[in-house]
Amino acid sequence: MAATSPPLPSSFQNQKTIVSNFSATKPFSIFLNDKKSSRFRCRFENQPSNWSVEFLSGTESVHLIQNSPPSMSMAAAASASDSAVKTVKKVCLFYCAETKPLAERIAAQSDAIELRSINWRTFEDGFPNLFIPNAHGIRGQNVAFLASFSSPAVIFEQLSVIYALPKLFISSFTLVLPFFPTGTSERMEDEGDVATAFTLARILSHIPTSRGGPTSLVTFDIHALQERFYFGDNILPCFESGIPLLKNRLQKLPDSDNITIAFPDDGAWKRFHKQLQHFPTVHNICRTRMLYIICSYVYHTFIHSSHI
Repeated sequence: MAATSPPLPSSFQNQKTIVSNFSATKPFSIFLNDKKSSRFRCRFENQPSNWSVEFLSGTESVHLIQNSPPSMSMAAAASASDSAVKTVKKVCLFYCAETKPLAERIAAQSDAIELRSINWRTFEDGFPNLFIPNAHGIRGQNVAFLASFSSPAVIFEQLSVIYALPKLFISSFTLVLPFFPTGTSERMEDEGDVATAFTLARILSHIPTSRGGPTSLVTFDIHALQERFYFGDNILPCFESGIPLLKNRLQKLPDSDNITIAFPDDGAWKRFHKQLQHFPTVHNICRTRMLYIICSYVYHTFIHSSHI
């Protein structure tokens, strides 16, 4: 004799609205029939949303469960994968003639960096004749320029390019200046002194903004941290340091326990002694050297000559 399904409770039979909704979603199949627990579950197929109905006798309740189709989970996984790929920031890296080898080494470390060149030419009178190839190709891109202000002769031509790049409808612009050349001239010691560090900071502060906002300036081991306040609101200075790399190299030396750090003056000690506090230090070596010279002169001039 064929097994019969457990009868539906009266509370379920009286819910005409629910039954009418269920009848509209035929066909359905019963894939669980447990007589011991008087439990059954129905799944409605061929519907835009897959639903399951679960009933447990004695509880007088019906549970509606919406099943997520496999295609939805696969689509979610594909969407997460696509979003992970989109988070990789592509950067178009420009460079000057002096920083070309460094730019090539940087690009070799990441596939997200694309090297872009500039035609550095001059007119007959020596003034720069510059051209940025494929300027339309960097629209909407994140752009960086690796600069080198090694001499006053090259600053103007690089500033011309630095001022032009943000106006090419780029998404963001970052200026990487490994060495801030006028950093040691940051204060006035006498009336009439010109603090050229402040002058260069003002020039860089007038770089045009890009679509993403102000320009980001990255420089390493600037002479004084207070030079941050020399820059205006149109540029975001980011001060980095190579001291962690130096410490890493020193710690790998076989005689790393015998290393002593010598600071030439008070300014160098105040600037970097906290980052090198794990090593023994010699403070103000210039003063120590001067004292050595004076003592040596006194010894050889007066004491040593008196014994002869």
